[in-house]
Amino acid sequence: MNRLLVTLGTLLIVLGLAWSWLRRWPLFRLPGDIVIDRPGLRFFFPLTTMLLISAAISLIAWALRK
Repeated sequence: MNRLLVTLGTLLIVLGLAWSWLRRWPLFRLPGDIVIDRPGLRFFFPLTTMLLISAAISLIAWALRK
């Protein structure tokens, strides 16, 4: 459990430090991501992005279990 928490913490720190570089990727502007932009309201729901990230995490977890 301790090793998992240290690994997750390290990963979060690395992602936080690399955020300015990562947000330039077109990951959160994929077709299928829902954006409602009206005066006084901006709603963003990254549906396609969440599906891709979920699939990637599932593949990684499956590979680590083997």
